[in-house]
Amino acid sequence: MLDWLKNINKEYPDFWKDYLTKLEAKPNKFVVLSTETSGLNPNKDVILSLGAFSVIDDSIVIKENFEAVLLQYKFLEENGISNEFIIESKMTKMPEAEALEAFINFLGNSVLVGHHINFDIEMLNAALERLDCGRLKNEALDIDVMYRKLTDINDKQFSLNDLCEIYKIPKSDRNSSAEDAYKIGLLFLKLKSRLGIK
Repeated sequence: MLDWLKNINKEYPDFWKDYLTKLEAKPNKFVVLSTETSGLNPNKDVILSLGAFSVIDDSIVIKENFEAVLLQYKFLEENGISNEFIIESKMTKMPEAEALEAFINFLGNSVLVGHHINFDIEMLNAALERLDCGRLKNEALDIDVMYRKLTDINDKQFSLNDLCEIYKIPKSDRNSSAEDAYKIGLLFLKLKSRLGIK
């Protein structure tokens, strides 16, 4: 059946209705996003953590951030995966539904920015579908695509580490979705100015 047909008279959760009304206004900020996931298949894998920062007027706004570990015990149990990551993390821990609602409220109508952002969006869409919501409707920018456009390279993709090396962004031993989001934000600011994106 066509997707739009099954959604005609669908009753969405209140937070999703609020999100849809926010999209009627023009975006006034960017939100850089990174996810840690259990794998690469949106149909069977889940988001383990989300990290995001707002970018307003060519600055990463540190105090405007979102960071959460999603409590995915059911997934971990079914797949025999250790939940050590969840236990050891000092980030806020939330059930998937609560984390997604909080993230959608944080995101609003912002332009999403990420590294290979289509994957993050597909993972978010799969999780939103479990909550009887629609798909994300925000505009999105991918820093890998931006870099390739700037350098006119079409036959290669660049990892986040590659781009950090090219733009001399320091590496760190700690690996988290929030830290990756911050690196993506720094790269985005460099690429945005070179590409003349307002």
